[in-house]
Amino acid sequence: MSVFVTGASGHIASAVIPELIAAGHDVVGLARSDTAAAVVTALGATVHRGDLDDLAGLRKAAEASDGVIHLAYNHEQMRSGDYTAAVTADLAAAHAFGDALGGTGKPLVGTSGTLAVANLGRPGTEGDAGAPGGRTEAENAVIGFAEQGVRSSVVRIPPITHSALDRHGFARTLIAIARRTGVAGYPEDGANRWPAGHTLDVGHLYRLALESAPAGTRWHAAGDEGIPMRDIAQSIGDHLGLPTASIPAERMKAHFGFLAAVVVLDNPTSTLVTRRVLGWEPAHPGLLADFDDGDYFAVPPPQG
Repeated sequence: MSVFVTGASGHIASAVIPELIAAGHDVVGLARSDTAAAVVTALGATVHRGDLDDLAGLRKAAEASDGVIHLAYNHEQMRSGDYTAAVTADLAAAHAFGDALGGTGKPLVGTSGTLAVANLGRPGTEGDAGAPGGRTEAENAVIGFAEQGVRSSVVRIPPITHSALDRHGFARTLIAIARRTGVAGYPEDGANRWPAGHTLDVGHLYRLALESAPAGTRWHAAGDEGIPMRDIAQSIGDHLGLPTASIPAERMKAHFGFLAAVVVLDNPTSTLVTRRVLGWEPAHPGLLADFDDGDYFAVPPPQG
């Protein structure tokens, strides 16, 4: 099928697009700049120039496709603190795709995060809907398109999606924070758990969802279903030769910056339904094994 992919020059797309092409699909990737277009072309996809603000262009591209995978999200706005603008743009794009695909039965695979079901006191499941607000609004909108004749589904990505393809994710952010502060920190006793997923396993799940996910379903792309934050910090500290320590509540913002409100969340995540229904099985190293591989701690070569 012909698949329109947003965020086509990003981290997750670097696994999704090759996965789709290897399975025989044709891919059209959204690119907002010449640099992004070059990346999309190198991955083997056809370029569609535009951005998330061009809703008419998104509708046109979706109408011309056999299915859509929506990966794009304005992470720059989120990191700068303008979270509301990022959420609003994501929701508008989702509705553009719902309008374009309504009544066609074509697949739309949206993107959300497992943090939508954090702090439940138990592992979050694929059947759990996130609380209203934030990025969950777009997730719930995509799920609701099932009632409008769209074979819609959502892949929830864990907060750490890791591999050599990852250049700017939360794993690299935590490592950079440890380097900057001289401490590999964790909140409180560090017992809160974060799931993680290898980029290539995440890419595989997107293809499975596109090809066979029933309408109105959520899927979890977590190879590691919950690693204690203390263990993540310990691994980072060991690799950097830095001490590992609990960060007091009054110093969380100064230490973790924009991650301070997120790093405290407990997010154990079940993948039972994802594995049983879609047949998804992670085949690549978990986070701590990936850390041991060394790419995350390699020193960049001198410039010039």
